[in-house]
Amino acid sequence: MQEIRDAILAEQFDAVPGLDVPDHYRGVTVHADEAEMFAGIPTREKDPRKSLHLDEVATPELGPGEAIVAVMASAINYNTVWTSIFEPMPTFGFLRRYGRVSELTKRHDLPYHVVGSDLAGVVLRTGPGVTRWKPGDRVVAHCLSVELESPDGHDDTMLDPEQRIWGFETNFGGLAELALVKSNQLMPKPAHLTWEEAACPGLVNSTAYRQLVSRHGAAMKQGDTVLIWGASGGLGSYATQYALNGGAIPVCVVSSPQKAEICRRMGAELIIDRTAEAYRFWKDEHTQDPREWKRFGARIRELTGGDDPDIVFEHPGRETFGASVYVARKGGTIVTCASTSGYEHSYDNRYLWMNLKRIIGSHFANYRESFEANRLIDKALIHPTLSKVYPLDETGQAALDVHTNSHQGKVGVLTLAPREGLGVTDPEKRARHVDAINRFRGV
Repeated sequence: MQEIRDAILAEQFDAVPGLDVPDHYRGVTVHADEAEMFAGIPTREKDPRKSLHLDEVATPELGPGEAIVAVMASAINYNTVWTSIFEPMPTFGFLRRYGRVSELTKRHDLPYHVVGSDLAGVVLRTGPGVTRWKPGDRVVAHCLSVELESPDGHDDTMLDPEQRIWGFETNFGGLAELALVKSNQLMPKPAHLTWEEAACPGLVNSTAYRQLVSRHGAAMKQGDTVLIWGASGGLGSYATQYALNGGAIPVCVVSSPQKAEICRRMGAELIIDRTAEAYRFWKDEHTQDPREWKRFGARIRELTGGDDPDIVFEHPGRETFGASVYVARKGGTIVTCASTSGYEHSYDNRYLWMNLKRIIGSHFANYRESFEANRLIDKALIHPTLSKVYPLDETGQAALDVHTNSHQGKVGVLTLAPREGLGVTDPEKRARHVDAINRFRGV
């Protein structure tokens, strides 16, 4: 592993094909025999530092259409938090089901799960049938894993019956020194970014692109008013950039003055601090408060000059969904991709059906959408939102930051990279955009 690291750090990428692939590597795991360790503990009190382990694991067999990547950096997504606290269910059920698909997928059904759905690194080996990528290529990876043996996935690969999220519903994820991916997960690493910066957009950037920009999502157009929940967070920070870059008008919902300031740095002007304005959409655990929906809607109109949102960018779920349906304009769209505050959504259907609104479910992105989202990063039209970076052996703390919402943007993890700031091969381009690249750092 040290030889691999040394060659990459020395930018001797032509030497990579001649290096041996180690039979073991270090990866962040959860263990099947600990799946009940948090039983009876409230969700917020479950501590990822107790369940995430840094283990030596065996390097998986390389199959057709696959690649092994030396991972220089990765990042934390909410799916790693869910995995670490075994909610809504342990991920070992996903691995068992995947293991039944074929002889090759049996590799994934193990008593440990190497987690992580982002990476930036260098291709070490490719399997039979891979022609686009070769050892030594600098890459990032999106997290869509598909088999594409069914016709259902050939219009939109997200509809493939065997669609999975790599590192969450498959094994051998990116929070490790090596990772196993399908070759159609790979994309070129943006040359002006460090390893940790390049690793952090993958999942959230692609998700926000499909949810907001793609025809499979809200198909945002110029002039649309877009309400963005958690506008300085992992997903929302990219949605805010897409709205601004695409000629829309973001209304950014945040929970502190510090988060509001980050949105202003991105160029947003219309901001609601939901904590300062004390919105309480639920009277108690079972009862929502429509008066608060109306107060929230009135505040949006006050900021926009009387306009309701054409699009509501939803991901908190249970806590906010009733308000989201209410405030969307007549004929508007609520597009949802997650439920970080709870999966059971309730809303007053009168405001949906009588006002001809639409709810669209959006889940990650297909390869084309991910590639387009990465291309915008490469062109420096969209920028990473990395705020803090941890070493691999502190991944549990990084996941805790996300779990407790004590972070901004994305939290990165160094894997093989020994320190931050490495991996830039286009310093001139970086210099032109360095302020935008760093606007989340240290916040």
